[in-house]
Amino acid sequence: MREEAQVGRRVTLAAVAREAGVSLPTVSKVLNGRSDVSPVTRAKVERLLEVHGYRRRTAGAPQAPLIEIVFHELESVWAMELIRGVENVAKQNDATVALTESGTRQAPGPEWIGGVLRRRPLGVLLVFSTVPEDVKRQLRSRAIPFVIVDPAGDPDPDVPSVGSANWAGGMAATRHLTDQGHERVAIITGPEDLMCSLARLDGYRSAMAMAGHEPDPALVRFGDFHVQGGFEHAMDLLRRPDRPTAIFAGSDLQALGVLEAARVLGLSVPGQLSVVGYDDVPPARWSSPPLTTVQQPLQRMAEEAARMLLRPKDARKSALRIELATHLVIRQSTAPPGGR
Repeated sequence: MREEAQVGRRVTLAAVAREAGVSLPTVSKVLNGRSDVSPVTRAKVERLLEVHGYRRRTAGAPQAPLIEIVFHELESVWAMELIRGVENVAKQNDATVALTESGTRQAPGPEWIGGVLRRRPLGVLLVFSTVPEDVKRQLRSRAIPFVIVDPAGDPDPDVPSVGSANWAGGMAATRHLTDQGHERVAIITGPEDLMCSLARLDGYRSAMAMAGHEPDPALVRFGDFHVQGGFEHAMDLLRRPDRPTAIFAGSDLQALGVLEAARVLGLSVPGQLSVVGYDDVPPARWSSPPLTTVQQPLQRMAEEAARMLLRPKDARKSALRIELATHLVIRQSTAPPGGR
């Protein structure tokens, strides 16, 4: 079967093989994501495929109408919000959605790339902070577009991405508490190695400074965005003799852990403790009391990322970074300190 690309002139796989100094079957193995090719040879062939703008043309089945989402974990509630957003766009374009769990919160694992090259989806939506250079190269050499949805990080400038205004969200959450009169405001942000955690923390510090309060370093905690982490940090904070009167949790899941810690310790919310979350996932409105939180538009972020994947290549280049606004949703978990 002959496979060709049009870049000013037709470039055959045989020509790529000659230029790389390898056999035609070796080039075919690289194209199909086979593992029995040395890393040096693979990199050389992929570089040439990318340089020549190779696009596979076959007489067989067309490219699968598939959008692939890759997470490092699927347990979290916000993962479901992202999936719903991609599903909305996929249905509008007669495509289906595939889910893959791989790697760490920083980047997908090496075992994933071979499978996606064989599946050849319409595009890949990655929920990670970064994309390794070799993964970028392999996806680009097969003309598989990719976009990062980054509630977790700050992607490289050459990687299309959709994010949200984390600093502004941290500022809004904390300012809401200081405007109510809280001076001892604690924060349980996310992991210390994630840009979103640091941005929310910077927003918190800015709001505290604007209110004329010096943040107590003992009230600043780095969590893990999960319920158990929020519970453990809150138990430690609320057992202090100079406990905070309010806690800003860097995710709704952590905020649910804070509410449970308050219940265990016999503290009323919001009478004795105000709590603000982040994300506005569905459980936030059904907690007891309903949670004041910063809405991060997760579904819309995923929708924008999926649309970006389906745009023509030139259109994707014109909008490498989209940042959506966040806003505060006030419910019943916050009040002035002491109920005054």
